[in-house]
Amino acid sequence: MIPLTSAPLILLVDDEPDILVALQDLFEDDFQVLTAHGGAEALRLLAGEPDVSVIISDQRMPEMTGDVFLSQAREVSDAEAILLTGYADLSSVTAALNKGGIVGYAAKPWDPEALRAMVSAAAERRQLRQALNVERSLLRGLMAHLPAAVTVKDREGRLVRINQRKALALGIDIEASLGRTEADLGGVDRTEAEVQAVTQGETVEVLDERETEVGTQWLKTAIVPVHDFGGEVRHLVIVERDVTDEKLAEMHLRQSDKLRALGTLAGGVAHDFNNLLTAIIGSLELATRRLGDEGAVRRYLDNASMAAQKGATLTQRLLGFSRQTESRGAEVVNLVEILSETRDLVERTLGGGARISWNLADGLWRSAIEPDQFELALLNLAVNARDAMPDGGRITISAWNQTLETPELQLDLPVGDYAVVSVHDTGAGMTPEVLARVLEPFFTTKPVGKGTGLGLPMAYGFAQRSGGALEICSAPGEGTEVKIYLPRAHPAPVEASQTLESGGAAIGGQTRRILVVDDEAPVRAVTSGFLRDCGHEVVEADGAEMALALLATNGTFDLALVDFAMPGVNGVEFARRARPDWPDLPIILITGYFDVEVPDDITLVHKPFSNATLQAALGRAWG
Repeated sequence: MIPLTSAPLILLVDDEPDILVALQDLFEDDFQVLTAHGGAEALRLLAGEPDVSVIISDQRMPEMTGDVFLSQAREVSDAEAILLTGYADLSSVTAALNKGGIVGYAAKPWDPEALRAMVSAAAERRQLRQALNVERSLLRGLMAHLPAAVTVKDREGRLVRINQRKALALGIDIEASLGRTEADLGGVDRTEAEVQAVTQGETVEVLDERETEVGTQWLKTAIVPVHDFGGEVRHLVIVERDVTDEKLAEMHLRQSDKLRALGTLAGGVAHDFNNLLTAIIGSLELATRRLGDEGAVRRYLDNASMAAQKGATLTQRLLGFSRQTESRGAEVVNLVEILSETRDLVERTLGGGARISWNLADGLWRSAIEPDQFELALLNLAVNARDAMPDGGRITISAWNQTLETPELQLDLPVGDYAVVSVHDTGAGMTPEVLARVLEPFFTTKPVGKGTGLGLPMAYGFAQRSGGALEICSAPGEGTEVKIYLPRAHPAPVEASQTLESGGAAIGGQTRRILVVDDEAPVRAVTSGFLRDCGHEVVEADGAEMALALLATNGTFDLALVDFAMPGVNGVEFARRARPDWPDLPIILITGYFDVEVPDDITLVHKPFSNATLQAALGRAWG
């Protein structure tokens, strides 16, 4: 028996006052009671009382019999109906059943307990029916107005319910889809995620990236298993939601964080490049003055080369950090190398407001991570640490190996080996209230315009995607430490490869004929010089049109080495136009851009490059 939320309202109808009093006495302790002396009066009461749960009506009444009254009552009320009769009038009972929708009848004189039980059961049925109607209305409203495609399938994959969005996606009417599988309608029958939800009995979420006519679309699907009373999965509720706008907003916010950091970097980078250019220009000038002193010339040229290499490294770091692309995926990396490479980026971003210490343990374990996302997470943590110390202080960036002998339940980390990266500041620390909310997206204690509230959530998301965890330790007056736990990864063995050193001989001692295409004469001269020093024959072109003409009129070439960014026809377009007539010509594309997509049959070299890098690219191009 399901308890009623409040005393149900019942209507007693009988033309005899003594009967009404007796019935009222029987039910008034458990029900709210209305009384009427005839059918007409009862109909007026029903018109104003939509909450009547049960009607108990006498059959033999002078102005309107019970079966006629109940038939008319059915048109204005959904109350359960019980007929009382003092006669063995089966025809009246049958009429009441057919037209009045009665759920039971009792003969006079009635059994009080039996009648009370009958009315209670009827009131419960009416309450359950109303609750079911509410649930149906809510479900219909949800299915109709939810901004997602909703599908309900049975265990065998047959469609039980779909909403209008899903029907439009399938290209079929809702009613015509029911009882059929998606395979019947030209789609995929059962996805791996659906099979997983059925077999494991747990909700599965999937994010799909699709290329459409209007661009990239991201679709997030939640597959929720519905269990029966025995715990078996009988149905699946599948909610498909287009999250393209959210994904793009997330990417733009992430890029905004990067650009904000790059704005801070600008002053420091300009200063560093001025220093590097001073070293390069000064060293070359001094070298020209001492052409007779070979040792001095070599020292100055080495100094210029070293400064130029530092400039190239800094440029690559900036290009890699600022590029607006999705992560290139997880790879097993040396964390010490990434931390060391990111050091300049972090220190220039933070400026001189805080003292920075680095404490990186020897033999730090490798981990499978997204390198660019790790750099962004580290930079966000360092910026947060600096902002927590407006009057200055110390930031310590540390990394060490840690083995968990028992599971770390609070962080949901299993037993195993972890590389831990920590950012600790000596700021004011956080109150428990702030600490409880710092991982909420867009929550920030910084002034408006000073922070997005996404730094810590992004770092947390990176740690989760990497199979690790993020831990925040902070208290008022004690500073803050944020630790990222990254699972240890063992790199796959790498086959040894032979790299040609600067100034090495031609591949296999063979002289090749190479076409060098670059609109920048100084760069073209350096590239050609590297190749001629290795014994190759070089033909130069200052653009793609000239290069295509040389291919057509100047004999056979063993390779074309082409700049990417040239006026008119760029390097990729040159390759596309050259391929039909020279399908076997190896092509190397040289570019100063970080993200350039090239066909699989083109070798890519990034500027600036050394002779060793160029010779290695030649080896790859010639196989």
